[in-house]
Amino acid sequence: MESHGSSFSGLDSYFRALAQTPARLARRACSVSTSHEEMSQVKARSGSVMQRTLRWYDLVGFGIGGMVGAGVFVITGHASRLRAGPSVVISYAIAGLCALLSSFCYTEFAVDMPVAGGAFSYLRITFGEFAAFLTGANLLMDYVMSNAAVARGFTAYLGSAIGISKSKWRLVIHGLPDGFNEIDTFAVLVVLAITLIICYSTRESSLVNMVLTILHILFIGFVILMGFWKGDWKNFTQPANPNNPSGFFPFGAPGVFNGAAMVYLSYIGYDAVSTLAEEVHNPVKDIPIGVSGSVIIVTILYCLMAASMSMLLPYDMIDADAPFSAAFRGESDGWQWVSNVIGMGASFGILTSLLVAMLGQARYLCVIGRSNVVPAWFARVPPKDINAC
Repeated sequence: MESHGSSFSGLDSYFRALAQTPARLARRACSVSTSHEEMSQVKARSGSVMQRTLRWYDLVGFGIGGMVGAGVFVITGHASRLRAGPSVVISYAIAGLCALLSSFCYTEFAVDMPVAGGAFSYLRITFGEFAAFLTGANLLMDYVMSNAAVARGFTAYLGSAIGISKSKWRLVIHGLPDGFNEIDTFAVLVVLAITLIICYSTRESSLVNMVLTILHILFIGFVILMGFWKGDWKNFTQPANPNNPSGFFPFGAPGVFNGAAMVYLSYIGYDAVSTLAEEVHNPVKDIPIGVSGSVIIVTILYCLMAASMSMLLPYDMIDADAPFSAAFRGESDGWQWVSNVIGMGASFGILTSLLVAMLGQARYLCVIGRSNVVPAWFARVPPKDINAC
């Protein structure tokens, strides 16, 4: 891999590089890096090194926090009502196995090349710079857009939990088209607060994530216990409408696999942990435990959540959009408060998934800066003991 001067050092350099785009693209499109180059000269472009302060339990916390967001509270309902029925429990187990196998791939790369680039760096050493550029650009757009949507989702869940309409959180800008004229000021503040935490230190970011993740798991445990307590085992096999398919596998084996394809989205997030490889104390030991361990724990939690939901209601009565909270909202014997607790728990899950995603976004941008695709100052690591790029 050849070394290139920065195209962003000045306007003259930028326009000169722009004119040379066809020649540079032809030269660099299939140019591949090596693990040694990524670990030495490419990494050195950041100046100071990132501090290795993370242990396996930090990675487990980041993995759980990144995966267990509010999505599971919705996707489970869709998969059960429309695809798998009570066998959604098996769907989650199958999707978890697939996620675990995928996590092994990330683990192998991260152990062999513990740098902050994640998928971007892995593609540079296998398929070349052009494939890495396309992937990096898509990852950054995905993080920016999804983080904005997740932050707005946090205010919606929090407002629902405390009884405040989400419209009260938002500032309406008159003159803009409907649907594009609402600014969620609270979501902006949440993003800024998480940004400050991330910029302060990765170690402190891990502590904040650990606290929020533990709180979220407690809420999930509460949901599971309430489901098994208030639920009925017959709901695993008997639908509310006798004309609908019955049994644990009402839609057969195709329904189980269709459900697995749908709920796999709930496992997205473990890949962001690989971007923290450069800050792990002992990559050979900590990364496999952190990445794979978090997927296994999340799979168990998801299967228990799916089982508790299937016990609460027959599959053909489940609200596809809000299965857990709607199940208790319809109770007439004083259990409506449980839906508010579920909304609060989902809010904690949104915060942890947002924090982990923003950590991954910063590290992707850092390593992309090292490759001179974006201005090199994105790759700079402060000389003091601050781990954010």
